[in-house]
Amino acid sequence: MLRNTPDLPFDRVERRAWVRAGREPSSVAQNCSGKHAGMVTTCVRAGWDVGTYLHVDHPLQQAMASTLGEPGRRAGGGDRRRRLRCAGDGRLADRPGAVVRRAGRRRRRVAWGRVAQAVRAHPEFVAGTRRDATRLMRQVPGAIAKDGAEAVYAAALPDGRAVALKIADGGDRARPVVMGAALRVLGLPQQQIGFLEESPVLGHGAPVGAVRAIGF
Repeated sequence: MLRNTPDLPFDRVERRAWVRAGREPSSVAQNCSGKHAGMVTTCVRAGWDVGTYLHVDHPLQQAMASTLGEPGRRAGGGDRRRRLRCAGDGRLADRPGAVVRRAGRRRRRVAWGRVAQAVRAHPEFVAGTRRDATRLMRQVPGAIAKDGAEAVYAAALPDGRAVALKIADGGDRARPVVMGAALRVLGLPQQQIGFLEESPVLGHGAPVGAVRAIGF
């Protein structure tokens, strides 16, 4: 039923356990499965066809385009929905700069909604139990955060401020470090975000260096 690409679990520990058990890549194990499960659930509740939910003319995709176009209309004037296009895994995407800007606006808008309440109560359902986004939500009361493919990261604070970033080469190592530096500029205390300050560089499993943010 899920139409996302089959893959092994994203988490290293779970991936090793999955392989040791002799299991093959699965749509359920792939890191976008939760989003696709949400889309399937929406289709079931709305009475829409489940098998074609990724098609650009499907009612689900049209509803997503309408919803995601709202910030652009208010911020820039005119209707930007026509500029949205459907990416391969069902996400609606625009040019990279607009994607990052909208990610920040959406995190800011959702920070007060029902989704945010659920995220704050169960951050492990967003990013598992070992990822930095989960720890960030646990360390900063009221925050919501989500990392994404190709080193995209967005977070919103309960006061409405938000940060969205993307590492240009898609490498994940600097992603939490840059988020930590941005949140430090916003005034968050070291005891809440200190774990984001550096990302270790390993050689044969042992630390041989670290990635740190400078100039902030």
